[in-house]
Amino acid sequence: LLFISCLGDCQLHTSCGIQKCTTDFVSFTSHLNAALEDFDLEFCKALRAYSVCTYRNSKVCRGNLVYHSAVLGIGDLMTQRNCTKDGPTSSTNPEMTHDPCNYNGHTEAREHHRGEKAPPPTYLFCGLFGDPHLRTFKDHFQTCKVEGAWPLIDNNYLSVQVTNVPVVPGSSATATKKITIIFKSYQDCTDQKVYQAMTDDLPAAFVDGTTSGGDGSTRSLHIVEKVSGKYIEMHARHIGTTVYIRQLGRYLTLAIRMPQELVMAYQESQDLQLCVNGCPSSERIDQSGHLPLPVMGKLLPWGAAAHPRSGYTLETATTKCHEKMLVKDIYFYSCVFDLLTTGDANFTAAAHSALQDVEALHPSKERWHIFPRSGGGSVGRDSKFFVSLGFLCLIFVAYL
Repeated sequence: LLFISCLGDCQLHTSCGIQKCTTDFVSFTSHLNAALEDFDLEFCKALRAYSVCTYRNSKVCRGNLVYHSAVLGIGDLMTQRNCTKDGPTSSTNPEMTHDPCNYNGHTEAREHHRGEKAPPPTYLFCGLFGDPHLRTFKDHFQTCKVEGAWPLIDNNYLSVQVTNVPVVPGSSATATKKITIIFKSYQDCTDQKVYQAMTDDLPAAFVDGTTSGGDGSTRSLHIVEKVSGKYIEMHARHIGTTVYIRQLGRYLTLAIRMPQELVMAYQESQDLQLCVNGCPSSERIDQSGHLPLPVMGKLLPWGAAAHPRSGYTLETATTKCHEKMLVKDIYFYSCVFDLLTTGDANFTAAAHSALQDVEALHPSKERWHIFPRSGGGSVGRDSKFFVSLGFLCLIFVAYL
């Protein structure tokens, strides 16, 4: 914000309290994240508090350019965010406003108690889609078999289990048909809540029929139905966690964003978590990072005719995926792999929506896209993915 950059000029006008107003506004908003559902609500509360503060100082700050810049900036921001002038405001007393069922409030309370500015919480992202492709909390990208029930997450706050089934006969590639999520009881914020989704049964409620946890005013945990039977979101304010679940075709996808300190809060017996440690080596379809394309026949040079069992050729699969995804990143190549493996065009939509979920939930924009590199480049931090369309090798894999 332009007017915040002028903060230091207020020292020339000791009777004007605009510097304190601006400092409080920065404090109220520095922890907010635009990806979280309550962002607009909290941002508007901070803007109203800022506006009230400037009004109180209107007389003593009459000749202060920083003050007038702040007033104009507040008005612009309130218009952009559709904030009403009347409504709740942020309080300058963290002890009075601390909400034990708001994870962001935990950080604020620690700052106030210690008397020092703490860094904002670090968030991590994990996603599962296709047949199936896994993006771990460490931004490692893997393609796995993991048939049957497997834990994605299992810590002191949350458990997520997926059940995968074979996609096509004769292939070890699988896709997700069932997701079970357990939000564990937490203080007075929520009792234990269990959610279960299956193919053609993506409910907008927990298994007990409720749509939220905690009392009516707190709503520290709740489900939002975005597209009936096709797309739901779960927002758990008490643990700063957001979950997206979609059904595309006959299979489910999942994306989750969670604070790092909570992700790592698990016991030694809970170490089998695909989102944390990736798939066991025996369950990997990709071979040390190389993702083989299941084309029937021998090794074929780029451009040669191939007739995979899916009904797609490399050329037609590439064209189909390019309709949804213009950027040829790891999600694009996963789409090509899935079409050649299954022949199911719904996997194109699954790869596309998986990338959309990354853009909505992943905290680091520079990590949204993972690009394969020819000649030994890495994907994420240490996994390799050599599927460059410049010199693509087609490898016959039976998946027995």
